[in-house]
Amino acid sequence: MAFTFLHTADLHLDAPLRAVALRDPELAAEIGVASRTAFSRIVDLCLAEAVAFLVIAGDLWDGTYSSTKTPRFLKQELLRLEAAGIGCYILRGNHDALARQTGELEAPANTTVFGARPSTVELTIDGQPVALHGLSFREPHAPESLLPRYPAPKPGAFNLGLMHTSLNGSPGHDPYAPCSLAELEAHGYDYWALGHIHRRFVHRGRATVVMPGTPQGRDIGEAGAASVTLVRVGDDGTVTLEERSVAPLRFDRLALDCTGIADWSDLLAHLDRALRAAAEAPRAEDHLVLRPVLTGATPLAWRIARDRDRLTEEARALSAGRRLWIDKLELRLAEEGAELPGAALPEDLVRLVQEDLPEDPALNAALLAAAQELARDLPPEARDLLGQDEAAMAALCRSLLAEGTPLILAELAAEASD
Repeated sequence: MAFTFLHTADLHLDAPLRAVALRDPELAAEIGVASRTAFSRIVDLCLAEAVAFLVIAGDLWDGTYSSTKTPRFLKQELLRLEAAGIGCYILRGNHDALARQTGELEAPANTTVFGARPSTVELTIDGQPVALHGLSFREPHAPESLLPRYPAPKPGAFNLGLMHTSLNGSPGHDPYAPCSLAELEAHGYDYWALGHIHRRFVHRGRATVVMPGTPQGRDIGEAGAASVTLVRVGDDGTVTLEERSVAPLRFDRLALDCTGIADWSDLLAHLDRALRAAAEAPRAEDHLVLRPVLTGATPLAWRIARDRDRLTEEARALSAGRRLWIDKLELRLAEEGAELPGAALPEDLVRLVQEDLPEDPALNAALLAAAQELARDLPPEARDLLGQDEAAMAALCRSLLAEGTPLILAELAAEASD
């Protein structure tokens, strides 16, 4: 018989607030509960679709519980599923690995949390045998493939594997239980419920392989739609996928072409129109966090760079009452029809700021040392915000230094013209 289940991963309950939230207390309140709201909506969707079960393929938590409210909240939601006869099957990933949890979830009878040894749960749904195979992370790192440890498929059953994996990985990131799509297909399961990568990915072949992505983005690095995957299995074993949104909040970039704009009031009017259009565009999420990206050639480029904070506040004022928040402004502007901000300054000073300072070894070392000191003062779970290793942190410092040099010239030029 046909049946339906819901597949999600990477909710990161209790994740630390990102910098955008720390700048805005009202937004902090929204982001602080966004992952919980998303999980409640996942349960709502399970109930509305009368699914047979829910699978969570790792990183349900962001780490250890930062609040005693989280396990209590989670248990209440799982009890809603239990009351409807819906099972829940949870895998532990790198963020919520078994070794990182200080206490075990008091799960209701409908909930299975896979352990560090491979195991199989066998179900019968309206006469259809279903086998769920899973293996949780014991430690936060899993540099070797876990696939060889997964059980063989059960003959005659619909075989579903839960795995937290980076697949073939990506440059600059550590591998987590790495494996290839070909290897997953060769294992003989019908469906692979994956987690770890926060972007949705679907592969159709001998097996259906789905990375659902995170159901709720946490910052502008996770911009765009977030979703869960509703899976319908037909009488003949065919698999149909539906992408469903449950996120209360969405992060997005807003492209703003400023080419030819020469007056500040025209710039504000242009920004207002763009924000109004973004607010009125259809979307599934309740709230929208935007990062306006200003591009193009304009005589206002140096002034925008100098008065970025003022323009940011103007944007936030324009977004008030529109269910919008402004993250920050991203400037990719070029000068047009006006002198560069450093043109009125001595050439040696301009060369020093534009060319010498960004390449100065002592300055770069001092910036790296300051970033490392800042990282030491942050909670352990937030330190990756400045880079996962020294090379990444140094690259961030160089990027910020390059971004800051036009601002220095703009400030110096403004003072010189006063």
